[in-house]
Amino acid sequence: MQSKPLIGFEPDWPAPPFVRALMTTRQGGVSKAPWNELNVGLLSGDLAADVHQNRALVAQVLGVPAVYLRQVHGTQGVTVTSSTPPNTEADVAWTTQSGVALAIMAADCLPILVCHPQAKWVAGAHAGWRGLAGQEGHGVVETLAQAARAQGLSPQDCVVWLGPCIGPSAFEVGEDVIAAFGSLIEKSDKPANLCVQTSSTKYLANLAGLARERLKMAGFRSVHGNDSSLPWCTYRQEALYHSHRRDAVAKGGSGRMAAYLWITG
Repeated sequence: MQSKPLIGFEPDWPAPPFVRALMTTRQGGVSKAPWNELNVGLLSGDLAADVHQNRALVAQVLGVPAVYLRQVHGTQGVTVTSSTPPNTEADVAWTTQSGVALAIMAADCLPILVCHPQAKWVAGAHAGWRGLAGQEGHGVVETLAQAARAQGLSPQDCVVWLGPCIGPSAFEVGEDVIAAFGSLIEKSDKPANLCVQTSSTKYLANLAGLARERLKMAGFRSVHGNDSSLPWCTYRQEALYHSHRRDAVAKGGSGRMAAYLWITG
């Protein structure tokens, strides 16, 4: 992963030259504890003035305006343009317009970025377990695949990057989460890589691993970034990443990071 001065890092993936991306961390902003330092989430409980200043710092690095969505752990997608109102409700977004960045916020959930090697189309998704599982087999990954096909593109030709999220050593879930992915886990060649039972009712789930399985089923082949290893874990890497599960109750609040994706021209 290539370092970015002060704020975040650029994803390491084979995106074409006209596609740019940035993943923020918790470092480089103005927020005070427990949101310190770079928090871009207005609904996090942080001071709005600090969040706006943080977003302005990010905008200086991006060089383009960003559209921040109201993410609700759903599967709804939206086309983003420079005139898209802020806080539009959606967990998936895409654009063919240059000069405007998609912003996918997360603080344990998985940011998914998608681009095409030739076509000027980019997309992103906010994937918590609810959005990833979706309803009747249709979650955010399937919304991404539909959006690609609507542009006349094949998911197998697209390039995907998975950002940091809560890792498999920290994501304890109940039977409801495992049930939501039951058929996916059963069909997997290595189900133990997706979930591990720790008690009669508790499991450790691999969110990034589950996403990779869903991406594969939806036709995406070129997947990069988060491989479920410890460096990608938002919960364990406290100095680098915000984690809602780790900090919201214990510290009284948690900041948000964001994955940004845009077309340059």
